[in-house]
Amino acid sequence: MTSFDDLIAYQRDTEALNQISGRLGWDQETMMPRGAAEQRGEEMAAIEAVLHARRTDPRIGDWLAAAEAPDAAGARMIDLIRRGYDRNRATPARLASELARTTSVAQGVWAEARARDDVAHFLPALERVVALTREKGAALAAAGFGGGDPYDALLDDYESGATAETLAALFARMRPRLVALSEAIEGAANPPVPLKGQFPAATQMALAEELGTAFGYDWRRGRLDLAVHPFSSGSGNDVRVTTRVDETDPFMCFYAAIHEVGHATYEQSVDQAWLLTPLGTGVSMGVHESQSRIYENQLGRGRAFTGWLHRRMADRFGATGGLSAEAFYRTVNRVERGYIRTEADEVHYNLHVMMRFDLERQIFSGDLGPADLEAAWNARFAQDFGMSVDRPANGLLQDVHWSVGLFGYFPTYTLGNLYAGCLNLAMRADLPDLDTHLAAGDARPATAWLAEKVQRHGALYPPAEVIERACGFAPDEGPILDYLETKFRAIYGL
Repeated sequence: MTSFDDLIAYQRDTEALNQISGRLGWDQETMMPRGAAEQRGEEMAAIEAVLHARRTDPRIGDWLAAAEAPDAAGARMIDLIRRGYDRNRATPARLASELARTTSVAQGVWAEARARDDVAHFLPALERVVALTREKGAALAAAGFGGGDPYDALLDDYESGATAETLAALFARMRPRLVALSEAIEGAANPPVPLKGQFPAATQMALAEELGTAFGYDWRRGRLDLAVHPFSSGSGNDVRVTTRVDETDPFMCFYAAIHEVGHATYEQSVDQAWLLTPLGTGVSMGVHESQSRIYENQLGRGRAFTGWLHRRMADRFGATGGLSAEAFYRTVNRVERGYIRTEADEVHYNLHVMMRFDLERQIFSGDLGPADLEAAWNARFAQDFGMSVDRPANGLLQDVHWSVGLFGYFPTYTLGNLYAGCLNLAMRADLPDLDTHLAAGDARPATAWLAEKVQRHGALYPPAEVIERACGFAPDEGPILDYLETKFRAIYGL
């Protein structure tokens, strides 16, 4: 055994334990009895303590100093292990364990507060999560991560190389065209009508499974369940997805399922040779979101695929709200200002993300405390969307992210949209007959293209390089903005 072999063998065991931790998180959001929350917090803290000890073991430093990479993939593994080793050493073991315990409990408190529309119930937990996450950001910044900026140090965990400054500049370039398109649509005549009817939950879930199959999800290595906030979990040969159901709005179930299947097929498609190694998972949350968003929007909401979905809904439910296939396509893509990010149309989605990004920056600059967050949220939402938040579940309490300490995560949703715009442009050039397949409910040509160009590489290349290799050009915001304007100007006759 060489030092490199020892290092990778050790890493495989750490990755396996991390997957067990992830499975506890999946269980907490899907199956765990409500009374187990406090105990689960202790369990999560205990396993995080074990993981932190492994990730900071001095032997890793010795192996890294002596390891010789056998090839380019091995060199990338060494780089990623070194980065993780340095980040984990910068985070005190006490803090890592306390964050795991606190966020596990806070997630349950958030779910209760959301159901009760009670921000006060959530606030003490949120204050504790913010304090601990600020401490982590400061510790990482002191070690040189994020260029010494605590928020950038956290952001770097989700999208390596991104900074708040570059993201703010990107969002400033995107916002005017998004706002102009929103305002043009607002005054359009003959807008699409909403879907009406009752759509039984069991039938929705059956069709959601059919959608998973259409988009290439391997059911031998996954499963579909219900969750308050849809998510996917796992990697390699155990990747699970969730959705949620409203019997008056089946699109919520269907498109959440397609979105999470996009995440899951990315994980399932990574080269099996890299299972339980640093390369054996998606490279960043931005690239991950590019997969979920292109599945959900450019593929799933396109005219070709919605024509097939229109027929399947008629078969499954016996009705499609009285809509023709063309009217159904317009309804699926209906643009309407709304409260909920996960249900937002493509035009408004990024504006939701930009609002959260700005609030997070204020939290980490010290300009905004948790006690003032609801008022700041409501004021900003009214400014950006021209609506007053009607209840906390439609405002501050709608997203799970802050309860589990995911500060710096939100900007990756817009990065994912940007990457998806670039990938869609390149994919359409390579697959000129793609819509013929989508019209038959067959997304396999698209998913095979994405698996070959993006997914199989796992974390082999840095995020922007993954997209540039797939597309043949460096990622920028132009393709996604052009796509949105072309699509929605046609739908609304602008």
